[in-house]
Amino acid sequence: MSSDVERTVRFYPDVLGFPLTELVENRDHPGSSHSFFGIGNGDLVAFFDFPGLDVGPCAEVLGGLHHLAISVEPDRCTELVRRLDDAGVPHEVHSGVSVCYRDPDGARIELIADPLGEVYGHRVL
Repeated sequence: MSSDVERTVRFYPDVLGFPLTELVENRDHPGSSHSFFGIGNGDLVAFFDFPGLDVGPCAEVLGGLHHLAISVEPDRCTELVRRLDDAGVPHEVHSGVSVCYRDPDGARIELIADPLGEVYGHRVL
C-alpha cells in the first residue's frame, strides 16, 4: 500500500534504482492508483493507494504480510546498501547477505544476496 503516491514513485527508483514501469488507475477503486516497479529478474512489485478510505498505516498482524524478500546479485546488494546509507534510510545487515529496511509506509523489505531460488544456501524453488 502507498499512502503517498508521489513519495513511493520517488523512493523506489531514486533510492533503490527500481524503475517505475507503469502507473495506472486502479480499476477496483476509482481515483486510486496502481504503480509497478521493476525489481529485477523480470519481476515487479506493485502498490495501490486508496485516497479517502483511511486504511491506516502498514501493520504487522497475525496472518498478514511479514516482509517482502527480493533476491539481488551480491554486487547489487552492496550498491543498494550504499544507496540506503546515502538516503539516510535506517537498515540492518544480517549474515552479510541480507539487508532489512522499511519503506516510507513502514513495509518491511529484505534484500537478499543469495542466488535466485536460494535462501542462506538452501533451495526454496
